[in-house]
Amino acid sequence: QVQLVESGGGSVQAGGSLKLSCVASGNTDSSDCMGWFRQAPGKEREGVAGIATNGFTSYADSVKGRFTISKDSAKNTVYLQMNSLIPEDTAMYYCAAWALDCTVVPGWASADYWGQGTQVTVSS
Repeated sequence: QVQLVESGGGSVQAGGSLKLSCVASGNTDSSDCMGWFRQAPGKEREGVAGIATNGFTSYADSVKGRFTISKDSAKNTVYLQMNSLIPEDTAMYYCAAWALDCTVVPGWASADYWGQGTQVTVSS
């Protein structure tokens, strides 16, 4: 089992920045990938960014150039730096951990472990 705890969500105006953190505990060696998904009201959950144990990163097209995923392996923590936020980024953001392929694929939102979520709200 892996436990994931997110923090860092909040409200910001368009153009602003937020940094999300996710601390993992438990059997973290079982997961090749960690990353972030988001779900807006009335929409499907979607992948945002993923990072592999070897440092490989993947992003959804909608956040490329604006969001950066990183990790501190010593702290079992994954971060999501979100810059140039737009209202369309408003959603509940979930940290996740999963095995094998860390590539973010449109329409795919499956993981082995999930955090409880942290709300990000961007106002225009």
